[in-house]
Amino acid sequence: MNEGRFIALEGGEGVGKTTQGRLLAQALRARGIEVVITREPGGTPGAEAIRTLLLSNEGEEWGARAEALLFAAARADHVQKLIRPAMARGAWVICDRFVDSSRAYQGGGSGLSDGDVMALHAIGSEGLLPDRTLLLTADTEIAAARLSLRDGDNADRIGGRSAEYHASVAEAFRRFATEEPHRFSLINADGTADEVHGRVMAALSELLPA
Repeated sequence: MNEGRFIALEGGEGVGKTTQGRLLAQALRARGIEVVITREPGGTPGAEAIRTLLLSNEGEEWGARAEALLFAAARADHVQKLIRPAMARGAWVICDRFVDSSRAYQGGGSGLSDGDVMALHAIGSEGLLPDRTLLLTADTEIAAARLSLRDGDNADRIGGRSAEYHASVAEAFRRFATEEPHRFSLINADGTADEVHGRVMAALSELLPA
């Protein structure tokens, strides 16, 4: 049986995480690997319900601490019911965002300490971390164009926050990658989807079965 792996795609809005997750899944399946594609918040019925609470523009304006607790609760359900079982049977799990997004958005963007975010993660998800976190970075104008094409004027409650907020998020992501080079791979997300996919596959080469 193949060894289960957990890959997270991280980065700011419009860098192409969803597209690269799909292309990665196709490449792995072509190698005969079972792949589970999922997202955060979400992935299970309970976590998807929390996603609606968190991201709906019609919903409550949650404070940073309430947001962090809700994300941690969604992640706990996701890890218990989907991620760990899939890995246990040898599947590769590809997740569009994981705990590093909470660290960057509720931490770097909203001012919670990294220790507080990770303490919630330790309680809810037993501290699970990806085998590799692919941090996609793109030119600001390219990312904005992709985001406009995807969302138009319908950005979700977090995606629609100020440029200053998103700059703080981006800086937090860069800091994590610098501090944890053993887990993070920086991926230049400028260029065509196929060009970026090639960089993703190169970053994962050491994890792929022979």
